[in-house]
Amino acid sequence: MTVTKMSWRPQYRSSKFRNVYGKVANREHCFDGIPITKNVHDNHFCAVNARFLAIVTESAGGGSFLVIPLEQTGRIEPNYPKVCGHQGNVLDIKWNPFIDNIIASCSEDTSVRIWEIPEGGLKRNMTEALLELHGHSRRVGLVEWHPTTNNILFSAGYDYKVLIWNLDVGEPVKMIDCHSDVILCMSFNTDGSLLTTTCKDKKLRVIEPRSGRVLQEANCKNHRVNRVVFLGNMKRLLTTGVSRWNTRQIALWDQEDLSMPLIEEEIDGLSGLLFPFYDADTHMLYLAGKGDGNIRYYEISTEKPFLSYLMEFRSPAPQKGLGVMPKHGLDVSACEVFRFYKLVTLKGLIEPISMIVPRRSDSYQEDIYPMTPGTEPALTPDEWLGGINRDPVLMSLKEGYKKSSKMVFKAPIKEKKSVVVNGIDLLENVPPRTENELLRMFFRQQDEIRRLKEELAQKDIRIRQLQLELKNLRNSPKNC
Repeated sequence: MTVTKMSWRPQYRSSKFRNVYGKVANREHCFDGIPITKNVHDNHFCAVNARFLAIVTESAGGGSFLVIPLEQTGRIEPNYPKVCGHQGNVLDIKWNPFIDNIIASCSEDTSVRIWEIPEGGLKRNMTEALLELHGHSRRVGLVEWHPTTNNILFSAGYDYKVLIWNLDVGEPVKMIDCHSDVILCMSFNTDGSLLTTTCKDKKLRVIEPRSGRVLQEANCKNHRVNRVVFLGNMKRLLTTGVSRWNTRQIALWDQEDLSMPLIEEEIDGLSGLLFPFYDADTHMLYLAGKGDGNIRYYEISTEKPFLSYLMEFRSPAPQKGLGVMPKHGLDVSACEVFRFYKLVTLKGLIEPISMIVPRRSDSYQEDIYPMTPGTEPALTPDEWLGGINRDPVLMSLKEGYKKSSKMVFKAPIKEKKSVVVNGIDLLENVPPRTENELLRMFFRQQDEIRRLKEELAQKDIRIRQLQLELKNLRNSPKNC
């Protein structure tokens, strides 16, 4: 036992991240006056990149979200333009990692939509999406971009299916159909060759996404899993969940053997969901509780004890969700290694929190900023779908991030048709399960009936006009 302690204690003490601290932005650098959604769905409702902040908002009739340029801090006007094309509540939003003005959203209206944000942000409400993706028969709760391939998007619906969309053609190209309940979370390994999911059926799965084959599966009876994250290239997974005594708990797993967790650790007795965030560059894990204001952080290693507690950022304001800035958007001159955007619903406030490594020197700190995944995709959709795996294209943060992506999203031209994946038509009528779904289906059908009646009336008028013209032609005297 003594040997084990000796092996890890010096490593913990010598950690360059043991003094990392959280710094809240000044009030003038926050985003104020935002009607953050009151939806109880367990998502972050926030997405951020180096140019824009997107937040799902409270709205009557349909779903909407704000997109604000990062430099436009302070109070946001109540009539600020929104992205508001969905017919149901927006449940998740994610920025394209390679094209910084393209964002994906999914909604209770069963659709996934791709939006192109104009230079400088919105000047008026946006209702027309670049691409509307229909394939799920129930509401869609999660969207996730592939980490190394351009224009590959994953969506998880309440029909228990994960669809893989190739946005070059605007169609679903694969369907993962191994879940028996609602999918709670999706996470990729570094090169996107593996997908891990947590599900309401209490199972943790590691899946080969192209074939849909389940490689590993854990039936979590003692540790009820909620969220999962791949720990970079360590071949480890970390899950957050609830123990049999209803305490919040984390578990570390070997991705190649899910028969037993490597370690389980109780966190506290609070009831809110624990969101895990992993930084592969610093090997730091952050745990943020929904409904409380604390963010704990740990250092992860491949040797025992695997998980070393560093510190805790405390705040009295409870968080509903957290957006995370990509690495190339951080302030390297301030030794910032991570940045959260915290949603404080009661105040209508988005509060940036910077995690900073204290250093005396003003020079670039190469030891805390290794080469990191950049904004260039490593693969095309066809290459990835053809079975090729490739690590992310890395970039250095040394010169500060100035380069903007030259990639442009081109929406495919689509015709309305049936969506068939694995021999199943995903748009076949599926009986509604809830009263809300029944009402939505009823109103959709009423709109369709109204549209068809109008179309029929117009065609009747046209037929009458043509009949009159024909009659006139017959009755007119023939000109010799």
